[in-house]
Amino acid sequence: MINLLPPTEKDNLRREEKRRLAFIWGVFVLFFLIAGSVVLFSLNIYLAGEVAGLKILVDYEQQKSLTLEAKNVEKEISAINQNLAELDAFYQRQPRVAALFQRISEIVPEEIYLNSLSLDFSKGKNDRFQVSLTGRSVTREALLNFKKILESESGFQGIYFPSSSWVKPSDINFSVSFELAI
Repeated sequence: MINLLPPTEKDNLRREEKRRLAFIWGVFVLFFLIAGSVVLFSLNIYLAGEVAGLKILVDYEQQKSLTLEAKNVEKEISAINQNLAELDAFYQRQPRVAALFQRISEIVPEEIYLNSLSLDFSKGKNDRFQVSLTGRSVTREALLNFKKILESESGFQGIYFPSSSWVKPSDINFSVSFELAI
């Protein structure tokens, strides 16, 4: 077919065709932009819901973790308190050694000199423990007086002087053992 249109008309037709093509492409691109925006907006709403749900789960797990951690700390504190109570009970059951030394030093006569003091906590029965003393007495009478003092004191039981302690009349090296109540 032969085109008999003048060149200006041909140019107008080409421009009109290009305008239509540009308009179609513009509508096409606009349609895809709107459709993409709708898809992205719906995806945004969906992901926001998912993030909110995950945030709730994370908060729940953190609370659960904190609760579990608090329970573990509470158990640890309870165990430490129990250990401290046992330690306190142990120290309460132990004899007061300073009080024992003071009590013995108060009852020992001036003519008696102590060389050693031995305490055995394992041989005692119930709330008693074994005490052994060695020393020197100026006279037998002073040693006999010491024995009477021990026998008259409350808490001293099972007082035993070996017979070798009574042989010499003066300058006597003696030993005595007894049980003492705590």
